[in-house]
Amino acid sequence: MEGDDLKPMDADQLREHAHMMVDFIADYYKNIEQFPVLSQVQPGYLRELLPDSAPSRPESLQDVLDDVQTKILPGVTHWQSPDYFAYFPSNSSVAGFLGEMLSAGINMVGFSWITSPAATELEMIVLDWLAKALNLPDEFLSTGEGGGVIQGTASEAVLVVLLAARDKVLRRVGKDAIGKLVAYCSDQTHSSIQKACKIGGIHPENCRVLKTESSTEYALSAESLSEAISQDVASGLIPFFLCATVGTTSSTAVDPLPELGKISNSNGLWFHVDAAYAGSACICPEFRHFIDGVELANSFNMNAHKWFLTNFDCSALWVKERSALVQSLSTNPEYLKNKASQGNTVVDYKDWQIPLGRRFRSLKLWMVFRLYGLENLRTYIRSHIELASKFEQLVKLDPRFEVVAPRNFSLVCFRLLSTQKDLECSNRLNRELLDAVNSTGKLFISHTVLSEKYVLRLAVGAPLTEERHVVSAWETLQENASALLVRN
Repeated sequence: MEGDDLKPMDADQLREHAHMMVDFIADYYKNIEQFPVLSQVQPGYLRELLPDSAPSRPESLQDVLDDVQTKILPGVTHWQSPDYFAYFPSNSSVAGFLGEMLSAGINMVGFSWITSPAATELEMIVLDWLAKALNLPDEFLSTGEGGGVIQGTASEAVLVVLLAARDKVLRRVGKDAIGKLVAYCSDQTHSSIQKACKIGGIHPENCRVLKTESSTEYALSAESLSEAISQDVASGLIPFFLCATVGTTSSTAVDPLPELGKISNSNGLWFHVDAAYAGSACICPEFRHFIDGVELANSFNMNAHKWFLTNFDCSALWVKERSALVQSLSTNPEYLKNKASQGNTVVDYKDWQIPLGRRFRSLKLWMVFRLYGLENLRTYIRSHIELASKFEQLVKLDPRFEVVAPRNFSLVCFRLLSTQKDLECSNRLNRELLDAVNSTGKLFISHTVLSEKYVLRLAVGAPLTEERHVVSAWETLQENASALLVRN
């Protein structure tokens, strides 16, 4: 190794190179509006630009950053762009970035308390902070029989609680009854519940996807759930799990938690509430009512990495009965045994998740709480909801468009009306509008289908988004709509 080569770890070299990297990232954010929001490259573009094999000799960081600028960034869809309105937001922030940097610097693998006590204990503390900010029931706090844990995503969260629910009921009815277990959700529930059923050995035909209607604003009706459970019980099946949603992916519909919770509890179902996106809004008192009924839930999940200024990944899951997770997911090989764990005096988060290893993710959430504070976080959430309301009003003022679903948070579902009054033609028109505006590079929106209608979705939530970006997005939509209507 030559004297100027980069060492595996050296404080002075780290300082020098990290300064370069931070400058590069800061410049990226300063100039982010200059990039097309949606990457415009074609599949396989990068293979033509990079060598076939790794370099045998080290290269300079500057050479690498030059390649990032010219070869990587053109293939990036810029989720942090103020003109990014697709799917749901994936927030980055100064505080979140600093927490991520510190986590990478310490670089511990905190699967059990002994492997880094601070990692476990800080996670318990910050999730108690967040639970209190959401006014969750005390049963979800770490001071009782429950507690919180940071998962990677809401998909992981629903998987681990479904496994806990499955094993809890099988301990009662016998493991051979797994083919009789039935899980329930709506046709608006995130597809992760169906994947969790596959992984958990729940027969695909026993994952009940209950139809929703525009008349209930695409929320799961208590009547349809009760009817489905009654039919399954009469058929000799065993209902065991319900996933309700606060803020569905398609339209941010809100399932009626109080009614669904009562049905779940009276029938012995594990009641899970997925508030991956909308949970963040519920730190604001005026939006807290959307999770009324959470006191009836066995578990509750929200993604701090969506709309809470916490860099991906950071999905907060709370359970009322931590022992259910531990019984389902715990392993205790000899090489992991230690006095603290054997004495049952500590929490070992390896038993609350699928993988063994885990990062120090609580650092970035701790940084977000401390560097912003709850009042600033509430102001941030409210600003996006106000911008979405502004966009909704713009849509309503143009008779060529319609708002398709109620706006509960910062997502607006809308569509361009076809003069031909034909559903297929109207759907094709909106597909063409979506492709047209996204190909401009000026903004990025996504779509869904509601009641067989192809619907455009604009979700406000990027940290840099201001009113001018929302107005510009609307102007681009109007311009492209006018051109399409002339052609059609």
